[in-house]
Amino acid sequence: MELRKDPVTQSWMLVGDEAPVVSTGDSGAACEWCTGGRLESRRPILVSPGGVRVYPHPRPTFQIEGSPSHAGEGLYDRMRTVGAHEVVLESAAHERQLSVASDHEVSDVLNVFAARIVDLKKDQRFRYVTVFKNSGRLGGEEFSHAHSQITATPFIPRRMVYVLKSARAHFQAKERCVFCDIVQEEESRGVRVVETTPNYIALCPFAPRVPYELWILPRYHAASYEEDLGSRAGASLELAGVVRRSLARVKHITDDCHMVLHTTPNTSTQRGVTVQWTTIADDYHWHIEVLPIVEKRTRAYSIKEVYYCPVSPEKAAEELRRSS
Repeated sequence: MELRKDPVTQSWMLVGDEAPVVSTGDSGAACEWCTGGRLESRRPILVSPGGVRVYPHPRPTFQIEGSPSHAGEGLYDRMRTVGAHEVVLESAAHERQLSVASDHEVSDVLNVFAARIVDLKKDQRFRYVTVFKNSGRLGGEEFSHAHSQITATPFIPRRMVYVLKSARAHFQAKERCVFCDIVQEEESRGVRVVETTPNYIALCPFAPRVPYELWILPRYHAASYEEDLGSRAGASLELAGVVRRSLARVKHITDDCHMVLHTTPNTSTQRGVTVQWTTIADDYHWHIEVLPIVEKRTRAYSIKEVYYCPVSPEKAAEELRRSS
């Protein structure tokens, strides 16, 4: 397995001849991570005070050893799959999903996310850290035990590069963060807002990619998730309530979804850091995206990056508010 760069889209692709891994999320087999399971005796990377455990992924997409070893092949670029791939077991209880956990339990998970991002960003090989949760059969849930995953990669994913560049362009034109402008606009209108707390907002974005897409953002400006959570006492507990309630609302719509945490890239690494990222503290804004998966489609997907969403965000926000 190796990373190959598409010269047209500038995306890095995982390419190889390995056998595909079949998800065990709903197989009915004994849990690999519970007491007595084959993975339970592994040595964890981190154990939180509340019992959240982080392990190296048993079948990692990215390998921690070595260097990226960039190489060219005429027009093309390739490199080794150097990085990190970790599993976050959100609870010792097998089915204790975030949507039904207590706020303190969810807070513990959110703090673990921050701690792992901070630690992985110390590695100069890694340019971006992604935290994500796949739920349900259609969401590609890999293990039946309640879990999230973390990857650290030697490149910034293409969509993230596009978002960073767009945020920078907005700031250069208006001297304001585009996400702060979104928060202000949505609060003033209210129709797409699902929930607000003193410091956070959950909303359905104006131009959603999928039905019931939900964003969670701080109502104040903050670029880095891990730095923000680490600098404010009690922040994770308030955020935990918003995350838990948001996932519970989505659960009324579907059991299948993706949740992704977006934070700043690793600006401490010298490789590939150019002037374009020097204003990131001003122009970027961390946030969490929840992307529900609705199995029924009313129109075929036909054009790359042109999405069809058969439920307006206004209607979606109204339904999600009612489902609390």
